[in-house]
Amino acid sequence: MKVMMTDFARKQIRKTAKYINKEFGKTNKDDFLLKVKRTKQLLETNPYLGPEEPLLANRASAYRSVVVTHLNKMVYRILDDYIEIVDFWDTRREPKKQAEQVK
Repeated sequence: MKVMMTDFARKQIRKTAKYINKEFGKTNKDDFLLKVKRTKQLLETNPYLGPEEPLLANRASAYRSVVVTHLNKMVYRILDDYIEIVDFWDTRREPKKQAEQVK
């Protein structure tokens, strides 16, 4: 299944990568981006890899999330012919506030 990413999710990943580069260096940033890429590849062949996201259970679409690093998770939904990554959460932040930004 093809994996697409919303502009918002792409922005969140870039923002996270920029922070990692600034605080921990280019090697850690590159490692992070590689983990994001590998997670996307895993979703292509295993769309149901992540469990349903309980904070988004009241939505019309079923949202799922998969852990990318111990500090980040990717939120996505499975549509008819593709997977849409809708957000990228920092697990240290308030989860309910992050859930509110998912459209």
